[in-house]
Formats: sequence, C-alpha cells, structure tokens
Amino acid sequence: MTLFSIARKNIRKNFTNYFLYFASMIFSIVIYFTFVSLKYDTAIQSATEGSTKISSAFSGAAVVLIIFVAIFIWYSNSFFTRKRKKEVGLYSLLGVRKKQIGRMLFYENFLMGVLALLAGMVLGSVLTRFFVSLLMKVMGYDAVSNFSISPAAIINTTIVFMIITLITSLQGYRLIYRFKLIELFHADQEGEREPKASWITAILSLVFIGTGYWLALQNLLESKAWAAMGFMLTPLVILMTVIIGTYLLFSTLTVTLLKISRTNKNRYWNGMNMVGVSQLLYRIKGNARTLTIIAVLSATTLTAVGTAYSFYYSNASSARQANPNSMMWISLDSSVTKRADDLIDTAPHHEVVYHATIPVLVMDADVSGLNDTFSHDIQTYSVISQHDFNELAKWQGRKDSITLSGEEAVVLDPAYYEGISPTYVGSTVRLNPDKQVQQILFKELKKFSVLNMGTAYSTVVVSDELFMQLHNQTNTILLEAYGISNQDKAKQLTEDLVNILPESASFSSYYQAYARGMESSGLLIFMGGFLGLVFLTATGSIIYFKQLTEANSDKARYQILYKIGVNRREVKKSIAQQVLFIFALPLVAGIAHCAVALSALSKLLHMNLVIPVVICMAVYTCVYLIYYVVTVRSYYKIVTKTK
Repeated sequence: MTLFSIARKNIRKNFTNYFLYFASMIFSIVIYFTFVSLKYDTAIQSATEGSTKISSAFSGAAVVLIIFVAIFIWYSNSFFTRKRKKEVGLYSLLGVRKKQIGRMLFYENFLMGVLALLAGMVLGSVLTRFFVSLLMKVMGYDAVSNFSISPAAIINTTIVFMIITLITSLQGYRLIYRFKLIELFHADQEGEREPKASWITAILSLVFIGTGYWLALQNLLESKAWAAMGFMLTPLVILMTVIIGTYLLFSTLTVTLLKISRTNKNRYWNGMNMVGVSQLLYRIKGNARTLTIIAVLSATTLTAVGTAYSFYYSNASSARQANPNSMMWISLDSSVTKRADDLIDTAPHHEVVYHATIPVLVMDADVSGLNDTFSHDIQTYSVISQHDFNELAKWQGRKDSITLSGEEAVVLDPAYYEGISPTYVGSTVRLNPDKQVQQILFKELKKFSVLNMGTAYSTVVVSDELFMQLHNQTNTILLEAYGISNQDKAKQLTEDLVNILPESASFSSYYQAYARGMESSGLLIFMGGFLGLVFLTATGSIIYFKQLTEANSDKARYQILYKIGVNRREVKKSIAQQVLFIFALPLVAGIAHCAVALSALSKLLHMNLVIPVVICMAVYTCVYLIYYVVTVRSYYKIVTKTK
C-alpha cells in the first residue's frame, strides 16, 4: 500500500469530520470563480454600459477573498493538528519515518484541495449564470443572455487555489518535525489547567469595550476626544480598545462569571451542570483567541453587509430626496421644450401625474450673516414664490404648506447636516448685494426641496408679494417640472430627453439618481452579501472544528459518565448548553459591536438603518443556529460512539 493510497483512505474515513471544511472551501472557490468571471466577461461590461466599477470592484473583492480563504485554510489545518497528533505518534511508534508521514499528510491535504478546486469550478460554472442574473437584477440592469465562462477566469482560479493548497499542504508536511513522540501521545492532555480568575482584568475588559463604544458614539464635530486624538488616530484607538476588551472579556470575565456560578450550590450540583461548567471553565481560556477573532470578524461582516443593504434599501428615498420631480429642466427654447413635452405625453407605460412651469429667480446673496465657516460669503440661490412651493409640495404628496409675509423666507436644504450646515433659522441674508439690496429673514428650515438638486441651486421660498417685487428687478428662468408614473423604469424616456435637450438645460431626473444608486449599492450588496456568507461559513466551520476536536478529547470522560449511570438525554442537554455558550459568545459580542458601529454610522449619515440591520442580524443568527445544531449533533455522535 502506497502513501498516496493511505492518504486517500484517511480522507474517506474522516470525511464526515472534514465535510464542513471541504464545503467551505468549495463555497469560497465558487464565489471567487464568480468574481473573476464577472471581472473578465465583456458581455457584463457592455450590459453595464462600460462601467469600470464592475472590474475594479470585483478585483478588490477577489483579493480580500484570497487573503481570507488562505488564512481560513491555514487556521483550519491547525485545528486538525491536535486531532491527528496521536495518529501521527502511532505511525512513528510503528517505525514509519517522519519524512514518509510528512509526505502522507501532504498528499491528504493536497488531494482535498484539488478535489475542492474541481468541485468548486464545476459548481461555479453551473451557478455563475444565476449569480450574473442576480447581479444584473440588484444593479437595475437587463439580464445578460450571452454570458460565457472566460478561460482567463478558469486559469486565474486554478493558479490561485493551487498555490494556496500547495502552501497549506507544506504546513502539514512540517507538522511532524515540530513535536516529539511523547508530546504527540499526550496531545489530549495539553492545556487542561483551570484558569485563574481576576476581577481587575475582568473589569478592565469592560472598561476597554466601554471606552471604544463611547468614542464611537461621540459627535465627531463636537467631541473633544476626537479633536485631541485626531480623525485618523481615533478609529484605530476604537478598534484596538474593542479588540483588546473582547479578548479579555472571553479570557477573563467569562472565567470569573463561570467561577461565580459555582457558588450557587443548588444549581451547580443539579444534573450535569457541574460537568458542563467545569468543561467550559477548563476550555474557555484556550478558546479566547479564536472567539475574539470570530467576534471581530462577525462584527465587521455584519457592519459591512448591514451598511451595503442600508444603502440599497434607502436608494429610492435618497433619489427622491435629491429629485422630488420625475424630470426637470430649464426651458431655454420653446420649440425644444415643446418636443420634450410631446415626448413625455406620448411615452408608453408612463402617465403624466403633473406638469408645472415654475418661474425661478437665480440670485446671488450675501450670506455672511449665516456664520457658515464652510462656504464663501457669496452664494447663489434659486428663489421661488410661496404659491409655487405650496402647489409643488401638494403634487409631490407633501402636507407642508407655508404662509409668509414681508421679508420672511423659508430655506429648503435637503443636504442639511447639523454641525456643518449653517444655522438658518433667525439669520438674515441680503439678496443681490451688488444691485438693489433686499434683506430676507429665514423663518424656517425644511430639510427637503421641491426642485431637483441637479437643476436648481439651494432654494429659498419668499412671499408672493416679495417674489413679484424681485421679479421686476432681475431675470427669471422657467423650470419645467414633471411627475410621471413608473419613474424608476424611465430609462428609455430619460435617454430620449437627454438627446434632445441641450446640456445648458441642466436636465435632471429621478431615474438617473435611482439608476446610479442601484448600480453602486447593488454592486456593494452583491459583493458584501457573498463575502459575508464566505466569512460566516468559515467562522461557523472554525467553531465546528474546534468543538469536534474537543469532543474527541472528551470521549473517554463521557464513557465514564455512562458507566456511572448518566443517561444519554442528560449528556445531550449538557453538550447543547456547552456548545451554545461557545456559539453565543462571539455572536452576541459581534452583534453588540455591529450595533454600536452602525449606530455611529447612522448618526454620521443621518440615515435610519434599523430595518435593514435587523434583517441582516436575523439572517446571520439563523445561519449560526444551523451551525449550532449540526455541531451539537456531531459532538453527541462522537462522544456516544462505541467501538
């Protein structure tokens, strides 16, 4: 029997233990293959009208995926090390040379890598068309019918994963040279010391995490801490304090709490609680580093995916905020405007909801009275009358109605950002400072506009009387505003209008902003979603490997429990509680870190992220629950298996 045949036999024998590792590798290869296929395919480029975002985005995502998969495979192999030490020691005891054992381990890992690569490439070739359709849908493009697998994608994927497999296989080859024979046979007894509890370190873990949370939730513009440390250093401080705090939380605070739980004698001596608490107590410190990595990675994944989904979820409202009218342009030529009007009136699948011609005064203003440190003293405003504002607001479905008199005015600023934008209310500005000066007083601020931002300047609403007075002193432009049905599907109509209207008409539409947002946020959510799934399957697999390694070590202990009369139901309950503790710790910590990060991001972007973030957290938790159930069943099968 050759070493290669022994390696093949070992893979078949241990395939159930390797299954999640194997499946995670295949899934990673499928996603990487999809990314590079999208990067190289010319049909995708033509469908997205030559957008360079696709190629550059998938290149970056592929690099991130390579790095993570390489670390995951390397890390997973280290988990199998402990399980294989006794087997390797037995080979050595039987006289097999280290070089031969090393070659056998090399063949095993290399064979698994090649099988995963072949399976991933075949599955990727089948699923890539579906993934392409999904990408086109979330980006708002038509489906690609002539997509084909690029030979460059096949070569790229093969080279990358063969290199990763080769390097990790060499790791297995080096394994036997790092240990003495006696160490290999006593592998199961390594690290079996009860950790010491430290109240000081336990409290310090909460201080570190609390400090990171406090800094993250500060107002960036008003915080003295951010100002003192700087905007570049503070995020690094937040990251380091949270990571250190999380590690201390898992390595010390959990130990302290578990030891406190032993003081409750009634609960501790009830059923299998003593066994469960003792098992966790002895193992938690050895798991601290792994759990910290998983918690931080879970928080990063949830934050990235939650943010991407939030942008996608709020794309329609963001487009409507910038373009409250379906279409708007400056009427420069009556004949061109008539052609545009006819085009909209006769457009199939679109009905005109409203059409208004709005007289607008474009006026320079002295805004030095606003005390705005971020802009010049002179700013250009689009001035409209109170009547036109009320009419447009009603057509756009807003219940806002304003009444002004004298020099009173209302400013419309959809991009208002507290702390950066001027304090409008109560301030005065002077219109046309170089001509006849007209002072106005801002009575109210509205954080929306009734004019499209791409066509009009920052908008000011004045009383009808003041508007007529100013109308006689300055030139007036006419804005054509349209509201149509199915405005998110107005691609052809928008293109036709762009072709007939001059560039100086400053044409803007809801569809243009909506399509740009769909392209960017759709690309983000596609990449973020799949990368998140890769990270999730990998981190779930790491906990699974870790628990199965411990299950093999604990098998003899559970056999003793059976002999003294403990039934299988109690054993399964104890196992479920132990594994739940290990799965829940990084999940809860990751969700907490993510909630704080997204809360800070929500304040920064002035966006409500609750619904998309809750959806992402729910999906993440459900997938983790599946891993939990699979791990409990596998753990139970190992410790109850009799020879």
